[in-house]
Amino acid sequence: MGFILKFILSAIITYALAKFLPGADISGITDAFFLVIVLAILNAVVKPLLKIIGFPITILTLGLFLLVINALIVMIADWLLAGFKLDGFVSALIFSVVLSLVTAVVDLVTDRS
Repeated sequence: MGFILKFILSAIITYALAKFLPGADISGITDAFFLVIVLAILNAVVKPLLKIIGFPITILTLGLFLLVINALIVMIADWLLAGFKLDGFVSALIFSVVLSLVTAVVDLVTDRS
């Protein structure tokens, strides 16, 4: 039950962020559900590879390069999904940071109950 609740809340948050943040646009709530699924798959498959490749840069930037990797994951999702559009890298960076922060809060709240 917790997994389904987190999935639904993540989709609603993703939809709200895409409508609220400048430079991000999503066409509907079903596209938000697809976006959550695509982001989960990309985070499970592509993100570890990007972390390994970017490890030296991550060390040199004291971990800040991980923000760039998150933005790249969101940009790949933008490229894969027709219903989700971003204006550029800065929009992807802002979207990924805000989405990470908000979903972390949702995880804390749902894990307590």
